[in-house]
Amino acid sequence: MEQSHMSKRKELLIRMLKDSDSEVSSAAAAALERLESLQSLEEVLQQLKKGDIAEKIRAIYALGAIGGEKVLKPLTYCASRPEDDLKAAAIDVLGNLAHSSTVPLLLEKLKDDNSGIRAKAIKALGNFADRSLTPHLLPFLEAGDGLTDVEAVLAIAKTGDILLEERIMQLATSPLSATRVAVATALGMLTPA
Repeated sequence: MEQSHMSKRKELLIRMLKDSDSEVSSAAAAALERLESLQSLEEVLQQLKKGDIAEKIRAIYALGAIGGEKVLKPLTYCASRPEDDLKAAAIDVLGNLAHSSTVPLLLEKLKDDNSGIRAKAIKALGNFADRSLTPHLLPFLEAGDGLTDVEAVLAIAKTGDILLEERIMQLATSPLSATRVAVATALGMLTPA
């Protein structure tokens, strides 16, 4: 959007904030907030396109802060990039947003060659707290790597599925302290229905 048009809009909306009718001032405030986020979105997308790797990662997290459906396409693109740093950041943000349309992509990332990416995808899926995802997570309980098994334990616990308590408890004897910590944490999260 051309800058002069944006400036004119903002000036008018700022004046409308002082309207005697509270509905008008509330609508003006909401419109200003939306215009600010759109302007921010354009800036963030530019940073994502032209920045170095660190700037791109910051842009990915900024997209998460902006939120909404408009950020899903660039985040999905980043999650599919070959660079593990970008992919991991995008998966992390997609998990925090927990938009149902991203579940297939996150399930696909469970097959990634990099165990760190798989762990990010497991954690992201855990944010959905959806029991229907459990069958995809269960195999990772057997990983024994202190990474994907940890995230699987915690993701499964977020579903609140008390029927998996025994399965989680079996990992309490893991030689890896990270796995045992996850088991203890998960057992505190599970509550009877």
